[in-house]
Amino acid sequence: MVTGIYECLFLFDSNHYARDASGVAASVESMIGDLGGEILVSRLWAEQRLAYPIKGHQKGTYWLAYFKLDTLKLKELNRACQLKESLLRFMFTRIDPRLIDALVAHAQEKVVVPIDVVLEKQAVGVGVGADDDEDLEVDDE
Repeated sequence: MVTGIYECLFLFDSNHYARDASGVAASVESMIGDLGGEILVSRLWAEQRLAYPIKGHQKGTYWLAYFKLDTLKLKELNRACQLKESLLRFMFTRIDPRLIDALVAHAQEKVVVPIDVVLEKQAVGVGVGADDDEDLEVDDE
């Protein structure tokens, strides 16, 4: 059994999401969980007007999920998504394991700042500027 780490962006019918917001989250988790997957992050991304109508809908709700799943089960998850009436579109992307920590932290809205950026900001704060309390003398000639 080879386990892959995936990102999926689901596009739900916004009317369905408005009626049952917790049900949308539960449906994503249950689809993945029923196949033996592990949810790393699952959250609302955005709710907005679509660029063009999809299945007669003008608005959609985007839901982002990162999860681990057996690679052989992805085909079954794809089929489960196709059968879900409230799901307008979806897209799976396999994630490089080296990137998953940063992507999950970003999806959880945790700020990850590299140490060199922190040190650089501390160094910039040292110095004398024109906004100090010292009076500047200007020679008029």
